Amino acid sequence: MLEPMVSGDEPGDGDLPPIPGKRYFTIGEVSELCGVKPHVLRYWEQEFPQLKPVKRRGNRRYYQRHDVLIVRQIRNLLYDQGFTIGGARQQLSGEGAKHDMNQTHQVLRQLRLELEEILQILRR
Repeated sequence: MLEPMVSGDEPGDGDLPPIPGKRYFTIGEVSELCGVKPHVLRYWEQEFPQLKPVKRRGNRRYYQRHDVLIVRQIRNLLYDQGFTIGGARQQLSGEGAKHDMNQTHQVLRQLRLELEEILQILRR
């Protein structure tokens, strides 16, 4: 029986196969779906708290769809966007977005001050 195919939801998934519509995936299946070797997946489990596959019978890993999406997101951050492990971890936890927003606010404040100075010069 053919299973329905569901396309990936993450940017940069164009070169990866669609995720089949099933409940659990083995580490080998996730490896193929995400273009990452199994030993890399096991390493990422230690580095990214968001990645927690279910472990059953003899410590065998079973990934769910959301795990596959997280792996694809991690892969995109590390391989496509050039983040370090720590930087990718921050991006996934949302701290990266907070840091980016702080920098944006600082730049905007500085820009406003400079524009106000230019306006004062033009009024003279």
